[in-house]
Amino acid sequence: MIETSSIPQKIKQLMIILIPILVTQLAMFSMNFFDTIMSGKYSPADLAGVAIGSSLWVPISTGLTGILLAVTPIVAQLIGAKEKRDVPSTVLQGGYAAIFLSILVFIIGALLIRPILNGMNLESDVREVAYAYLVAISIGILPLFIYTVFRSFIDALGMTRVTMVITLMSLPINVILNYLFIFGKWGFPELGGAGAGYATAITYWLIALIAFWVIHTKQPFNEYRIFKVIPLPDWSKLKELLTMGIPIGLSIFFEVSIFSAVTLLMSNYSTMVIAAHQAAINFASFLYMIPLSISMALTIVVGFETGAKRVKDAKVYSWIGVTFALLLALIYGALLLAFKSDVAFLYTDDLNVRELIGHFLLYAVFFQLSDAVQAPVQGALRGYKDVNITFVMALISYWVIGLPLGYVLANYTSWGPYGYWLGLTSGLTAGAITLSIRLIAIQRRSMKTARPVQ
Repeated sequence: MIETSSIPQKIKQLMIILIPILVTQLAMFSMNFFDTIMSGKYSPADLAGVAIGSSLWVPISTGLTGILLAVTPIVAQLIGAKEKRDVPSTVLQGGYAAIFLSILVFIIGALLIRPILNGMNLESDVREVAYAYLVAISIGILPLFIYTVFRSFIDALGMTRVTMVITLMSLPINVILNYLFIFGKWGFPELGGAGAGYATAITYWLIALIAFWVIHTKQPFNEYRIFKVIPLPDWSKLKELLTMGIPIGLSIFFEVSIFSAVTLLMSNYSTMVIAAHQAAINFASFLYMIPLSISMALTIVVGFETGAKRVKDAKVYSWIGVTFALLLALIYGALLLAFKSDVAFLYTDDLNVRELIGHFLLYAVFFQLSDAVQAPVQGALRGYKDVNITFVMALISYWVIGLPLGYVLANYTSWGPYGYWLGLTSGLTAGAITLSIRLIAIQRRSMKTARPVQ
């Protein structure tokens, strides 16, 4: 991270941080994609089981890793304020939080996975694959959470290219391990869909160990001597981390889990409608990596400038990010309108399902425009360490406005299944408006209270 003085310099700095984050997010998204695709090549039951297991795992894992993302704005502000001596303890306390959350998830999962799966209307072989997949992937809970802390520290220094390289290294490893464990090649056990869980868990361990080695041995990370002194858990620092992290994690969880809720509500429709909905959601999730990555980049640059008391620069960065996300959304929205049939062809050869996917993708265009505002604005607010009101706004937007409105439109109007997408779009739009108002208020307050830089 460096101080910038002009808008072109800020755009360049933002791109340097953003592009590796985007590549990293797409690579992480691809792990789940390959789990699903390669399991489907093994058998339909394994495809369904892995899909069910992933639908339970992804909201929980993204929500809880979101808690640990609080390390990024805290470290970014410390570095911006030139208080580097406090960075090691922040990272290590994040490690303690990762261990605690891992134990909590493991215990809750052991108690609830069976009852949850038994309560779902699943065929027995699908249920067993889902259970085996979740048991296998649980081995990787601890390293995934630890890696999130390490990644947050690395990214906070503006060295996002490092985490990009680590994640890109892990992707082919994950694919190879999937091949070995799912199909039982080269003397490995043939585990079907469960093998995808073991492959992902082992990949999590590898990226955590690689990140540890990088932080411990490579500049500029080793200058912070993160592991030189291992302190005991410090409740005051853990409290700061959790006070900021829990609202971040819950905001992410509420946004991700609402899609799982809609998928469950869609079970009242035909298989073709459900399949089309899932395909459209999958592609929309792929596109969401763009505003999400801009959001994460804004957290870093806004946090850095806020810590250095350069509030005007933080404000400029915020709106550069939002404008860039919105312009990109307009471009790929137009492309999606033009090529929706081609996108649908990627998912199925069935003409009827392809037509339904095309209809859902029309709604996805408006969906993406709302995401292009609300995601970057949330990232900027996290850079300001403003998370509690953001969490409340996310809860209201998604679960008080979006889902109930979608349910009413789907069940009591002629919109049918598309009503859920209209509801989700309405919720995201409400979130984009209210969060933007909040960001403007925070920026005005910071401008009034800012002290001149000496």
